[in-house]
Amino acid sequence: MKIQLSDHFTYSKLFRFTLPSIAMMVFTSIYSMVDGYFVSNFAGKTAFAAMNLIMPFVMVLGGMGFMVGTGGTALVSKVLGQRNKATANRYFSMMIEVTLLLGILLGVLGVVFMEPMARFLKATDEMMADCVLYGRIVTGFTVAFMLQNVFQSFLIAAEKPKLGLIATIAAGVTNMVLDALFVGVFRWGVAGAAIATGLSQCVGGVFPLMYFLRPNSSLLRFKPAKLAWKPILQACANGSSELMSNVSSSLVSILYNFQLLRYYGENGISAYGVLMYVQFIFIAIFVGYSIGCAPVVGFHYGAENHRELKNMLGKSVLLMGVGGIVLTALAQGLAEPLAHIFVGYDADLYTLTVHAFRLFSFTFLLAGFNIFSASFFTALNNGGVSAAISFLRTLVFQCTCVLILPEVMRVDGIWWSNFFAEIGSFLVSLLFLLGMRNKYRYS
Repeated sequence: MKIQLSDHFTYSKLFRFTLPSIAMMVFTSIYSMVDGYFVSNFAGKTAFAAMNLIMPFVMVLGGMGFMVGTGGTALVSKVLGQRNKATANRYFSMMIEVTLLLGILLGVLGVVFMEPMARFLKATDEMMADCVLYGRIVTGFTVAFMLQNVFQSFLIAAEKPKLGLIATIAAGVTNMVLDALFVGVFRWGVAGAAIATGLSQCVGGVFPLMYFLRPNSSLLRFKPAKLAWKPILQACANGSSELMSNVSSSLVSILYNFQLLRYYGENGISAYGVLMYVQFIFIAIFVGYSIGCAPVVGFHYGAENHRELKNMLGKSVLLMGVGGIVLTALAQGLAEPLAHIFVGYDADLYTLTVHAFRLFSFTFLLAGFNIFSASFFTALNNGGVSAAISFLRTLVFQCTCVLILPEVMRVDGIWWSNFFAEIGSFLVSLLFLLGMRNKYRYS
């Protein structure tokens, strides 16, 4: 039976509805890891470090898609809850048009400023060429990357989460096959990995666009619409927390790289690169669940169904808590085999990576609750609170910890930084959830 946004959600129904978005995010993370695996094992750790050094800048550009997607989905879901389908389709169409225009602009800027950015990020002479080459090729596909990020949210609001999963699987298979061919067989190094990533993003971004351009059975359809700045700015402001989270994470990664270059050199950046790839998979479960829930929360907020808001919040907090415990235990147990996949060829780097990951993995205990809390307020169209949680979590707390903890705990302070930042974010999220309970009547 088809699950609709207007339904009452039991644990079973919630699991079935959010599973495609969870699988979508996990699969996206896995195929992102494939780039790292092939570059590290076939092009060497210098190329691997170069790719990871420039990656934060690339993610900032593509992260604009998350802002438009999550903020726009919250607005469209709210309007759908108010039973105004025509306006919902108009807003949806405007968000896609803005994504296309913004993607072209950011792609051009990224290509032009890639070399100065690599120098700013302290790329060594050995890493510089690979940094610029990888960054420019991937940035050339910014439009497709942003569309892929936007449709991950809108396909759920359109009650087509399985279609989003199909698009993601198709993109992932494309990336994996082309990585094996371009990097493993042709030995094109970082250029091969970048081309494979860009072409896979075309599959993930253009395929859903073709679906919405045609008559379809979903709640949404794309038709050219005149841009109206009020809903666009409202959506962008509401989705600013996701943009803030993306930008802040990239800035924190840059700060991590500075610290790791100072203490470990090239090996530190490579170890951190492995942590980030593995973290993407674990965090993807929380992000996928939050993305899957957001249109439901937005719909019931628009319909003023406060009982269902309470139901969604209560079940989600419990699931995030249990998920955090399970994922932390898994991370501890899988530290050695996961590190071996990427850097098993270098004994010192392998030992460093295993040690770092076992300390870093305690981050997962609280990350799910904090990610869901920010997404919950985005779905309630309260971009200010959502942005505050994301800003404090991913920038203020993490930057403070990565700067201060190494002075107190020596090098291990770097690996503990995320965990202590999540503790601070947990307290902030809890205060906001308690403080806003009467306004939104979810308690």
